[in-house]
Parts: sequence; C-alpha cells; structure tokens
Amino acid sequence: MSKKIACVVTNMFEDSEYSEPAKVFEEAGHTVTTIEMEQGKTVKGKQVEVTIDESIDSVKPEDFDALFIPGGFSPDQLRADARFVTFAKSFMDEKKPVFAICHGPQLLISAKTLEGRHATGYKSIKVDMEYAGATYLDKEVVVCGDQLVTSRTPEDIPAFNRESLRLLK
Repeated sequence: MSKKIACVVTNMFEDSEYSEPAKVFEEAGHTVTTIEMEQGKTVKGKQVEVTIDESIDSVKPEDFDALFIPGGFSPDQLRADARFVTFAKSFMDEKKPVFAICHGPQLLISAKTLEGRHATGYKSIKVDMEYAGATYLDKEVVVCGDQLVTSRTPEDIPAFNRESLRLLK
C-alpha cells in the first residue's frame, strides 16, 4: 500500500541523504512531498537542487503517513523554526514512522522527542542526543519501537533505506 511521506528539507542538505532514500521510497510506490517555508522554492545541497512541493503552512501532519528528515545543515536550520519542530513532534507523538539520518535527529532534539529512545546520528551530535535523553548507539542503523529509524552517514544509507521501507509496509 502506497504511503505519503513528508520530507522536511531546506538549503545545505546532504545530497545523497535526500536523493537516495527519496528515490527508493518512490520506486517502492510511495509519494515523497518536500516541505519548506515556501512552496515552489528551489533548495540546494552541494550539487543537488530540489523544488519544494509544499509550504509548512499549507500541510498538516495528519495528511502524511511518515516523516523523512535528511541530514546536512538543513535540520539545524529547520529546528530554529517552531513550525517544523511542532510538525516533527506530531509524528513522534502519534507513533508514525520517522526516518532521520546524519544531522536529522537535531530536529527531534528540538522537538524534545528522543528521551528514552535508542537512536544514532552523526558523531558530532552524539552528546546533544544524549543530553536529550536518547541512548546513542554507534551503529549503521537503529530502529526504535518500530517507529524511529536513524543512521549516521551516507555510508549507512543502504541500511537506512532497508529499515525505512520495512516500516512502511
């Protein structure tokens, strides 16, 4: 069954951490909707450009089955905006699947949703995740509660994709 995946992303995202999962999700029949402050805007990674499908003001968490947070500097920028923090928190609170790679968990830290969870992320945010109450595991992919999928780096994308697709079934 096809699922609707919200992808919150802005400038300076990590190219492969957006492109590869989005491609795999779409190839499996799911729909990925990119969300940023402004619909129609083009956001840029290092080489990849993405045109934003929807504005954060025009979407509701209940319109989606899952949340995808690519890494890079994008999540750090998004977490400065309370609308994105509230959006991410809704998915965690409703126990919908959330897929966060590299710096993606930064948005979940700001949403105060990692306490008591097992997770991973890029090594530079390990202490932040621990302060947020997460048990940080240095593994290619960590699945917590059959809801939260986290990975560390682009090298972990195959495992990240595999576990994310499993939760979408």
